[in-house]
Amino acid sequence: MKRQSTTIKDIARELDISPSTVSRALKDHFEISEETKKAVRRVAEELNYQPNSLALSLRYSKSNTIGVIVPEIVHFFFSTVISGIEDIAQSRGYNVIITQSNESVAREMMNIQTLFNNRVDGVLVSLSKESFDYTHFEAMMQKGLPIVFFDRVADTLNTSKVTVDDFLGGYQATEHLIKQGYKRIGHLAGPKNLDITNARMEGFKKAHVDAGLSVDEELIIFDQASNEGEAYAASFELLKNKKPDALFASNDLAAMGAIKAAQKYGKNVPQDFGVVGFSNWQFTALTNPSISTIEQPGFEMGQHAAELLIKEIESEDEEVTVESLKLPTSLLARDSSRKV
Repeated sequence: MKRQSTTIKDIARELDISPSTVSRALKDHFEISEETKKAVRRVAEELNYQPNSLALSLRYSKSNTIGVIVPEIVHFFFSTVISGIEDIAQSRGYNVIITQSNESVAREMMNIQTLFNNRVDGVLVSLSKESFDYTHFEAMMQKGLPIVFFDRVADTLNTSKVTVDDFLGGYQATEHLIKQGYKRIGHLAGPKNLDITNARMEGFKKAHVDAGLSVDEELIIFDQASNEGEAYAASFELLKNKKPDALFASNDLAAMGAIKAAQKYGKNVPQDFGVVGFSNWQFTALTNPSISTIEQPGFEMGQHAAELLIKEIESEDEEVTVESLKLPTSLLARDSSRKV
């Protein structure tokens, strides 16, 4: 993130001390020596350091409320994340305001402004699929609003983030299909701008390389997996024109659409055509055939994201060290892909 003025980190770098030491020195903390306090004040004056008064006012005028922005509240994965967020927030005395972008960046911008206007102490965000530019979040961070991203993250912003190992998940799904004997594996990928899309696709490709198989780029379809209908149409076109014998879908609704398309096309699942999804929605164990999927720990993601945000909200330091957590995924092999 571009800095508009001198920060505590600049002073710390100049004196080769920690930002927390600088912060305490500027507050005349009793644990800091007079020598260090004088040095900090001298460098602060030389660098024309100005404390962020709005950030400080936000920090010390708490509402004990956390805002959340998700693409869809009805999405099973995001609902489990929200449960994890609320679990931690309520145990720490915070209320939660939940908003959804409906995959619209314009609505996402309205959400962050509304939450800021309502004086939330911080915001947890998972990006919409239209979010290519993050200036609306950067502007709020510069006003002192703590933001932590989860699942779909803004990689260029200097914030804490919680993700799952999407590369590993893509690898696990594809490796499983290869071990079942499938050779021409397609991929219903998400929007190109999302980090999770690229990570899952890279895992998909690496599994091919490790197995000595080539990747047919024409079997990779982007941004046609938002719902079952889109995935059905994309899968049917692939079956008709490119003849894949399996598909790795970026979510479980897309996997369901792929299975229905294969069945409509006359394929037996899994003998003729294998499918693996992603997320482990509740319905995946109940369908016929049951759907193989990659389980991602949504509840734990929400817990970790809330913990990081509250840690930042309650920190006495003006500059907070950002953290990035990556949670593991696991394969749940079911009837849609097990033919061996």
